Amino acid sequence: MKISQFLSSLLPATFAVLLIGLTVAGCNPKPNADKANARQTYFAPADTGIQTGGVKIIPIKTPKGTFNVWTKRIGNNPTVKVLILHGGPGAGHEAYEVFESFLPKEGIEFIYYDQLGAGNSDRPIDKSLWVLPRFVDELEQVRVALGLNKDNFYLYGHSWGGILGIEYALKYGQNLRGLIISDMMSSAPAYSRYANEVLAKQMDPKVLAEIKALEAKGDFADPHYMELLLPNYYEKHICRIPASQWPEPLNRGFAKLNQEQYVTMQGPSEFGMAGNANLKNWDRSKDLPKITVPTLVIGATYDTMDPKHMEWMAGQVKNGTFLVCPNGSHFAMYDDQQTYFTGLISFLKKGN
Repeated sequence: MKISQFLSSLLPATFAVLLIGLTVAGCNPKPNADKANARQTYFAPADTGIQTGGVKIIPIKTPKGTFNVWTKRIGNNPTVKVLILHGGPGAGHEAYEVFESFLPKEGIEFIYYDQLGAGNSDRPIDKSLWVLPRFVDELEQVRVALGLNKDNFYLYGHSWGGILGIEYALKYGQNLRGLIISDMMSSAPAYSRYANEVLAKQMDPKVLAEIKALEAKGDFADPHYMELLLPNYYEKHICRIPASQWPEPLNRGFAKLNQEQYVTMQGPSEFGMAGNANLKNWDRSKDLPKITVPTLVIGATYDTMDPKHMEWMAGQVKNGTFLVCPNGSHFAMYDDQQTYFTGLISFLKKGN
């Protein structure tokens, strides 16, 4: 066969291969286009007018007047909007900035919210405002202002935020699509018992005796109190990373803590709630079956909260799931990150 004839015989086959290649190439841009559209939607502004990086200041009506609270939206997803209730009370949103490393790439919208008295929100000096029912009312005002509803509203509460989340779900559950209770038990007395009867007994008896002596005298501002707590309690049960290496957002959040609010509601001791703490007798264990929305309860092996109790909670709500972080503590989003965020993202994406 001549070379010219050989080449001629290859032309139809070559054309077919090229046609297939062009057809396949023509199919590829659609998934890429879908991804691009998803990115554009996620980063689309939620409001018209002057853009503020997602920050929205919301006026809140209280028995003592109107005050402003600070919120900041990250992303835009019409079906999954997660409102973050920080811990403390009085700690602010800073520690939860770690969410920015995990949720945006999954297309999940979330909203920081500094409760009244914390973070960037107003800080009125009035202890009568630091009561649970008023915070529930504040949260409902925030929900309305942000346009969250049962088709998109996921409420995430960590530590004290878990208490607030439970209370909100019991009163306004019809507004929720889902609930996440992270590192919080459903009973303050049970939490205090766990702190004193389990965690305290794991400490060196001499160290514990020094801590208790300082607490008995009310010397919570004594530098030695924190010197004892950091290596013997905080590094074991708050965040299992050497305190000198704690992430900056976590340190920044602790530095801005509203001490008056914290002590009024939680009490001055790190071993449960005591004294005249407003939350000392809070207990919703028997009411958990009234929570009917899909609920994720997150606990950790080394938490300040009893992981067995939190597993039990997931079985008490109508539609509960339990996630345990085997290497984590109270801030498992830092010391057991992959377990924490894999489980959280899976829950948020379920059904979407």
